[in-house]
Amino acid sequence: MDFRHTMKGRRALGVVTITTGLLLTVVGCGGGGGGEKSDVTPSSKPAGGSSGSQSQTSSAPTADTALAEVKTGDIRLTVTSALRDQGGFVTVSGQVTNNGGQFWIAANWRGDERELSRNGASLAGASLVDSKGKKKYLVLRDTQGRCLCTKFDGGGVDAGKTTDWFAQFPAPPQDTTTVDFQVGGMPPASIEISQG
Repeated sequence: MDFRHTMKGRRALGVVTITTGLLLTVVGCGGGGGGEKSDVTPSSKPAGGSSGSQSQTSSAPTADTALAEVKTGDIRLTVTSALRDQGGFVTVSGQVTNNGGQFWIAANWRGDERELSRNGASLAGASLVDSKGKKKYLVLRDTQGRCLCTKFDGGGVDAGKTTDWFAQFPAPPQDTTTVDFQVGGMPPASIEISQG
């Protein structure tokens, strides 16, 4: 008898959890209504990156277009935009360049959590740190635990190649305009959030 009541409770808890997850997904994906359209939107940027990264032979962004640039060894991470949208999200995007002579594996960028390990080589372990508000914002995930970020095809970046990336985070408060972007063993990159 106790077993049957326990199973009913677990089933009800499962239904509540799934319903809550679906509601959060619908609310998070809801549009802001009509209005002006910009050339780059958070929803259009992730869609391009989620299909896999694409190696480019184009030159890396110049210092004038980059918000921040950090290096570790032969790997250079450039942040080109950090856009806050009306839905309460910040989409950070840029490029990663492998200046080394061999393939670079992005395994340590996915984070240490067990759920994140299913994302493979990606930016799932990235975070935004708000020093002023003393908060750390992690990459958003869908209901299956997949990050809303770039997943590197083949697990990394070929030697001498540059690849575009993005990662989407919950937005810090409106009065917070500067945060530190951190991923893997890269030094923190101080970036300024702009309105999207």
